[in-house]
This record gives sequence, structure tokens and C-alpha cells, in this order.
Amino acid sequence: MMSARTVITEPFGTLPDGHEVKIFTLTNAQGLRARISEYGAILVSMETPDRHGRLADLTHGFDTLAGWLANGPYFGATIGRFGNRIKDGKFTLGGKLHTLVTNNAPGGIPCHLHGGTTGFDKVLWAGTPTGGQAVELVYLSKDGEEGYPGNLSVKVTYTLTDDDELIWQAEATTDAPTPVNLVLHTYWNLSGDPTTSILDHELMLAADHYLPTDSGLIPTGALAPVAGTPMDFTTPTAIGARIEAEFEALQHGAGYDHCWVLQPATGVRLAARLTDPKSGRVMEIATDQPALQFYAANFLDGITPGKRSVPYARRSALCLETEGFPDAPNQPAFPSAILHPGQIYQHTLVHKFTP
Repeated sequence: MMSARTVITEPFGTLPDGHEVKIFTLTNAQGLRARISEYGAILVSMETPDRHGRLADLTHGFDTLAGWLANGPYFGATIGRFGNRIKDGKFTLGGKLHTLVTNNAPGGIPCHLHGGTTGFDKVLWAGTPTGGQAVELVYLSKDGEEGYPGNLSVKVTYTLTDDDELIWQAEATTDAPTPVNLVLHTYWNLSGDPTTSILDHELMLAADHYLPTDSGLIPTGALAPVAGTPMDFTTPTAIGARIEAEFEALQHGAGYDHCWVLQPATGVRLAARLTDPKSGRVMEIATDQPALQFYAANFLDGITPGKRSVPYARRSALCLETEGFPDAPNQPAFPSAILHPGQIYQHTLVHKFTP
């Protein structure tokens, strides 16, 4: 059942170019509350109750727009035009080589990450409240932006239901073939206490395989079974149980920072279940995408202050990003990430919260 409440729209600040930014607050019948910014189509906060009914924000981020403008870790952002990595910042499409900025270098190997220097996380979207507890944000990515071909029209909708689901839905159309892989990059700590580690959280991933990478975190093209390895989350397992294991994939990523191949199915299906034993909170992730990137925030530095001036330490949160395969434009065996004129890119991500 959808709530009939009105979305609250408020000013959030002003960009350096003078444009005003709005923030939208969605609240459901149980008091769960989500806040979404026009800048970056960002999930600014998500408040849910613990087993005792106490509300807390479960996400990393910043208190003010100024903080979000320097959002190096991509907290809460809508990522595009292509989330995750593209090898060497290059791909060939229709016989033409396209060169993108290389803005990341794991293992000293440059690659293109999360849409480039000015990806969708760093632009102003146009937001409009819609029926029920929902807000729609639109953005036009022009031909040549960050090196990508084609004009891409993008729409992202956040909906908070009275069934305690936060739904993020993305759609896109193009006038020329182009890679598209839109991703929501929220950092979660279900304890509601950002000073704590997520290593005691228990994770289940509906995935029998993952994508091994080279030292630059680019997939090799193989699909490796998780069975018998520290990558096996087919049954609920504490994140910290094996994160320091002597295993090549974990050494490349400094911990978990990999793409799991979800069990194939048609439509939206369960992809992950995250549990915090202390607070009792559970978050289930469902999606229609073929893969999920699990990142254990191995590169947070504990220096930059976040909400309430808390410096976010290494592994104080985690990301569960539903997505297409990384580097898909360069890997013909992977599910295609190329959107063609006349097609509609669609991505649904459902977060289901229970105390």
C-alpha cells in the first residue's frame, strides 16, 4: 500500500554557479524517513527503527550541501553514465574508439570509474514530487559529456512505501548507441552508529559466482565459483569472518570490493540480505539487474568528517550496488551494457527494512 502523504520540499543550498538545490523528505506510515537531494540524485539519509523502535539514520554522508559537493567516496549518489570501472578508460563502439577520463588507479593501473570527473553524482538534477511518497529526478546527459556518445535522457524515481520499502528506479533513453550502467552508491551501517564497524553485520548474497579481477580491479572475463572460498555468502556470514583471508581477490581489493553474479531470474528477485545482530535491523535487497557489487568501504580514511562531524573510518559501512557487469563495453561475453535508440534502459532496486 502506498502512503497518501505529501512529500516535503525544502531548500538545501546553492551551488557555486548560483543554482538552487532542493531536498525532498519522504515519510511513511511507520515513520521511516528518506531524504533525497536534487544534487547528484543523492539519498541523503534513510532512517529506520531498531528492534526497540528507535529511529536512526543508516547511511554515511554529510549534513550540508557543501559537504556533498566534495563527496569523494560517492556517498549515497546516483552514479552514471557507467557505474563501476571501464578498463583504460576506453571502449570501441560501432568501429569507433571512445576515450574517457581515467580517474581511478587501483594497483597503480588507471581506469575510468563511476562516470568520470563530473559524473551524474556531481550534476544538478530536476526533482518533482509525484503521487504518493515519491520523487522523480530527471537529467539530460548531452552527447560527448565525459566522452560518452549520444544524448542520454535519464529519470530516477525514489519511492518509500508503507511496506517499509525504499525503491530506486532508473530509466534512460538515447539517440545514439552508448554504454549505460546506472548505480545507487549508498553506504550502509545498520547499527545506526557510524562510529562502529560493519564487520559484525551478517550478509547473504544470492550468488554462486563472482568476477575475478586483475590487480587493477578490472574483471578478467572469467566467472569463478564462490564455493570453498571467502567469497561465499550463499548462507548468512559475518563480513569480518574471512575479510583478511589470504585470497587473491581480497588482496586485490584490500578486502571485499567485487562483483557477484546474481542467480539468473526474470524480473525483480532477492539479491542480498544484510543483518545487524545488535540492533536487530534487517535490509533485503531485490533487483532486476544481473550483478551486485559488494564494497566493504576498505578505502575510507577516517579523516574527512561526515554527518555530525563523525570521521568515517575504514569499514564503518558497506555498499550493495546492483548493476550490470563492470567493464562490460570491453567484454563481449558479459551481458551487454549498450543502450540503442528505441530501447529503454530500466533498473529497479528495492530496499526492504525490518527491525
